[in-house]
Amino acid sequence: MKTLDRLIDSGVVAVIRKATPDTIIPIAKALSAGGVKGIEITVETPGALAVIEKAAKELGDDDAIVGAGTVLDAETARMALMAGAKFVFSPTVNVETIKMTKRYGAVCVAGAFTPTEILTAYENGSDLIKVFPASVVGPRFFKDVRGPLPQIPLMPTGGIDVDNVGEYIKNGAVAVGAGSTLVKATDNADEAYCKALTEKAKQFVAEVKKARGLA
Repeated sequence: MKTLDRLIDSGVVAVIRKATPDTIIPIAKALSAGGVKGIEITVETPGALAVIEKAAKELGDDDAIVGAGTVLDAETARMALMAGAKFVFSPTVNVETIKMTKRYGAVCVAGAFTPTEILTAYENGSDLIKVFPASVVGPRFFKDVRGPLPQIPLMPTGGIDVDNVGEYIKNGAVAVGAGSTLVKATDNADEAYCKALTEKAKQFVAEVKKARGLA
């Protein structure tokens, strides 16, 4: 299964901030055990490229799909891809970042907010469109936008939690991005933390499957 298909199939991408080389592997494996396969490591995290590189090297294809998030420019995208990222998420529409990501054969997810931005990102090659911040517009926005733009796959990020994730899927989102509501920053990814993380991941995935009519 291709990277894009796997991200959509899982339905949830975990947005991980402040991970370290010591915590990223147990965190990613705990998420994977709960069914969340998309692991987005945000690049504003100190030493993010080292975290991406370690995760990409040590996690198997069955464990996770490792990518970079909060990428603002083409050069940062290139460095993340060289470190092993298989996808690049951006909070905005930056055409050069989209081009760089596609040049290296990776999945691009540009961030947009308005229908004009959504269409611009898609026309320039973004595979998915991250609607951010989704909490401002809510689930109904996705149904309304998909009316005139049904061909564009949308992925809400920002304010997604277990209680509302199903509504976003029912209204047309193909997947969601979940940050602190799923993965809280930690300096110690111990057994208790990882066990709780796996359970939270299972809850997210269960709600996605339910909304898709698969459970």
